[in-house]
Amino acid sequence: MLNRIFFFLIGFGLSVIGFVYIILYLNVFTFGFSLKEYLAFVIKRKECLIAPIGLIILTFSIIKGGKTLDKYL
Repeated sequence: MLNRIFFFLIGFGLSVIGFVYIILYLNVFTFGFSLKEYLAFVIKRKECLIAPIGLIILTFSIIKGGKTLDKYL
């Protein structure tokens, strides 16, 4: 139980950090970047790749917890 909460919080924190950087990099549109160039730029940045990793950890912590939760409902 405590492990799932720990991994949930780690996944949530990583995804928040990653999505904050993705939102901050929206400023490159003011330099004339197209959507394709923006996506290529974001994919190359290491700090933006933290978001999908956090979402994967978050998903696994929820899925693993959902199986044991059904017994109590």
